[in-house]
This record gives sequence, structure tokens and C-alpha cells, in this order.
Amino acid sequence: MKLSICIPIYNFDVNDLVSSLKSEIEIKNLDAEILLLDDASDVEFQKINSKAKSSVDLFNFLENNVGRSAIRNLFLDLAKGDYLLFLDCDGKIISADFISNYLDDIITNHSEVIYGGRVVDSNIPEKKYQLRWTYAQKRENLSLKKRLQKPYLGFQTNNFVIKKSVFKDFRFDEKLKNYGYEDLLFAMELKAADVKIQHIDNPIFNNDIETNQVFTGKAAEAAESLALILKDVKTKDRVSDLKLTKAYKKLRDYKLQRVFNLSFYVMEPFLKTRLHMGNVHLRILDFYKLGVLSRAMSKN
Repeated sequence: MKLSICIPIYNFDVNDLVSSLKSEIEIKNLDAEILLLDDASDVEFQKINSKAKSSVDLFNFLENNVGRSAIRNLFLDLAKGDYLLFLDCDGKIISADFISNYLDDIITNHSEVIYGGRVVDSNIPEKKYQLRWTYAQKRENLSLKKRLQKPYLGFQTNNFVIKKSVFKDFRFDEKLKNYGYEDLLFAMELKAADVKIQHIDNPIFNNDIETNQVFTGKAAEAAESLALILKDVKTKDRVSDLKLTKAYKKLRDYKLQRVFNLSFYVMEPFLKTRLHMGNVHLRILDFYKLGVLSRAMSKN
């Protein structure tokens, strides 16, 4: 059984990540390959990451940015493995048995989709990074116990394995080119088809915490991605259980959307200023995302 480790890259140094993976493969003589696809990164990062070319089985640079979903789908035709392990480029390996843990679960449980989890530094960062850090701690870095309670909502694409034959039937939705919700939509498509997501305790360390300004921008991108999902008759029901979706539907059903949009237009600069400060309650971020979503849903 061969494993293909697939890493989409965008503006991040992957040399340490590749080195850690290569080390385990060689020490344990694992049947695994490492594939890298660069999604039109800046020239600076292309030069930095070109050092890893001799250590991997494939490294292709895309001329044009295709987005978070499409680049993952490209690995399907390139991977030789029976299973694909997807990792975000900003991840850091923190276990000497990281790859082996996945292989053991495949052999023991014959799992088709496996999510290993994620962690960030437990120390509170300086103020300009606190928004992203707080979000990760409270919303993303879920324990195995919590992930098992809601296995599909607890799934993320930063660190997961999927059987190649399953991935052929369930690709990422390529209309989602920007940040946000491609992982949730993918998980809900699996749920609808009764494909089980297995959760194990095999986290990767999130090695890149964005500034408050960058993450505020990503939050807006995520809300706009959710709007694309909701506007598509084929996918809108997949995200009906999401809290943000439910909040938007209440605005719409009670005919409050127009008033809310006007209020958000006035408040948006103040919300951004507060979010950029970093040390805020995540409800402010939720309100901001609701405003962006409602505005996006009002557009044709």
C-alpha cells in the first residue's frame, strides 16, 4: 500500500516540513511519496522552496493561481498512492510517528477518510496575532473527544488522509477559490453519501499565525465563500446546520436583512478596527462575518 503526501503551497517555506516527512519515510522505509504543487507563489517563495526539489518525488509550479479547492483536485491525477495524505504548507510535524500513525489506522480500521487534528502554540502571542490564535484555540484545535462528537463538523483539510478511490468520487468544489468552507462542504458531501470520517489523535502544528488584519480579511473571504455555497441549489442544503447559516436565515425569514445590511454598512469600519486590535470576543468576529454574508447574499 503506497501513500502519496500531497502539499499545496502558497507563499510559505516548506523546507522544514518536507525534511521532517522525508526523515520518517527514510528511517522507517515507508512506501510513500511526497508531491508538491505551488499555486503561483511569489518569486521569493518559489526560490526558497526550490531547495526541496531534490527531496521530493514531484514539484510543479503553476503559472496561474487556481485556488484552494482546484489545486487539491490536481493531485488526484499525479498521485501514485492508494491513499492521499493532504497537508497544509504551513504545518509542522511534531511526532516522529506522524505518517506511521495514519498507516496503522488504515491497516487496522480500513478507514477511507481520516482526520488527525491540529494544534497551535499554547502561549498567547503578541497582540497583533491574537485574533487568529484565539480563533484557532476555541474553534479549530478541538480535542479528539470533541471531534468525535461531531465528526463531519470537526473535519478540516489541513491534515487528512483519503482513499484515492473515494477522492475520485468526491472532489473539492472548484467554485470556491478563496479561503473558507471548502473543508465543510467536502465533509458534508461525504456525510450525504454515508462515507465515514475517522478521527485520530495525530495533530500537525499550525506553524503560521496571521496578523489580525490578515485574518479579518480571511474571515470576510470565508463569509463570501459561504454565500457562493448558499446560492447554489446543489450545495445550499449541505451547510444548513452551520450557525452562521442559521443566523442569516433568521434575518431573511424575519425580513430584517435590509435593516441589518444598512446597520452593518455603518458599523463595518468600527468592527474592523476592533478586530484589528486582536483581544476581542469571537462574537464580534461572528457578527462581522454575518454582515459580510448578508451583504453578499443581497447581491445578484
